[in-house]
Amino acid sequence: MKFDKKVMESGVVAAFSLVLAFSAVPTAGGSMEADLDSRKVELTAETARKSYENVIATKVKKQHDIVFSSVESKLPGDSQTEKTVKEGQPQGAKLEETGEGKQPQETEKEETNAQQKEADKKADKEDVVKEEPAEAADKEDIIEEEPAEEADKEEAVKEKEEKKSEDKKSEDKSKEDEKEEVSPWDAKLMPKVEEYLNVRTEASEEAELAGKLPKGASAEIVESGEEWTKIKSGSVEGYVKNEFCVSGNEAQTLANELGTTYATAVTGGVRVRESASSDEGVTILDVLEEGGKIKVDKEAEAVDGWVCVKVDDAVGYVSAEYVDVELELGKAISIEEERAAIEAAEAERKAKEAAQSQGGGTQQKSAVAASYDDVTLLGALIQCEAGSECYEGQVAVGAVVMNRVRAGYAGSISGVIYQGGQFTPASNGSLAGVLASGVSGSCIQAAQQAISGVDNVNGATSFRNVSSGMSGIVIGNHVFF
Repeated sequence: MKFDKKVMESGVVAAFSLVLAFSAVPTAGGSMEADLDSRKVELTAETARKSYENVIATKVKKQHDIVFSSVESKLPGDSQTEKTVKEGQPQGAKLEETGEGKQPQETEKEETNAQQKEADKKADKEDVVKEEPAEAADKEDIIEEEPAEEADKEEAVKEKEEKKSEDKKSEDKSKEDEKEEVSPWDAKLMPKVEEYLNVRTEASEEAELAGKLPKGASAEIVESGEEWTKIKSGSVEGYVKNEFCVSGNEAQTLANELGTTYATAVTGGVRVRESASSDEGVTILDVLEEGGKIKVDKEAEAVDGWVCVKVDDAVGYVSAEYVDVELELGKAISIEEERAAIEAAEAERKAKEAAQSQGGGTQQKSAVAASYDDVTLLGALIQCEAGSECYEGQVAVGAVVMNRVRAGYAGSISGVIYQGGQFTPASNGSLAGVLASGVSGSCIQAAQQAISGVDNVNGATSFRNVSSGMSGIVIGNHVFF
């Protein structure tokens, strides 16, 4: 319990002042007066004691009021609590409220008590006011925690999005790796036959023939099926039976066995050397113009930085820096093209018989080994040079090329055709256009006859237009010499 020091001191001082005052009065009445003086002192002490009790009661009441106010603010409407607190007030507090028992000397003390009460109330109010900012600060702390929670949520969302992005990147990379592992031969096939595979218009053995896919030719897979596969090759599109085809790695292996690999010059003046060396003393076997092709010797031992090629019966080398190496395969031939080739062969046969009966210059020479690509390439050149000529004239152009091969001009059909400055279609893009669009049947047949050894130009190695005035064997619009 808290006591006011100043109040206590003032009460004690007042009591002792009264005692001193009475003790200063002269004694005249003997013991009677002494008793009276003693009684006065007791009254004075009693008055001081009651004043002190009133002060104590006032402080107790103040503290009870503070407690009651605090309880009432927390438990509004609790009248029972208020009643309990009031009933607990001491008797001295009641006397102070009614004004009973007050003495004249207490006026100054009451003023002092009133001032002290006002000061205490003010201090209490200040304490309450000071507590409010603390509560406000607590609220601000709570408010500040909300942005922190929002920041945590945003951070969590951000981390989730980053993880999702990383997972997607990883998934995309896996897909790219899978794509890289897929072989281009998974979308191609080759016939596994001795001569050719029939290509039909429908997925049925009863359907009409759309064309033929020769041994060593390849086709693009359009649509796969359990028994039949739709393919496209050259000018032919149709269906082949799966049991006679291979694809994927097996097709790639077969292609390397049956196909022909060529080295194509990417610039002019590419030298074919006798050995894999750039020394000045190395013999130059041939020179390729831009676009010139020469067959690659796949059986020769590989030399770093060089491509081994075939030059007649010898082996040559070209710098890998100046050539593109590509495997070439045959294509399907349509029924129309096959019929045209048959008709051309029949016409050639008749022309040969007529020439023999007239003592002409048709000769039968030794055949030259050639792949399907060689036949197609020679047929394309014949079509460029003599596509509008009679069949005998087409065979004559083929014979000129084969006579050059036998004479060792370049050692191969492709080498002769792409030799610099010899055949214009090989350098101006016409030959490539015919190869891309497909060769006519009669020109294919003429090429096959020339390769087989038929020579109706008496060993000629050149030809010109008749209008050139050159002398030689005239067949159609050309003169061969």
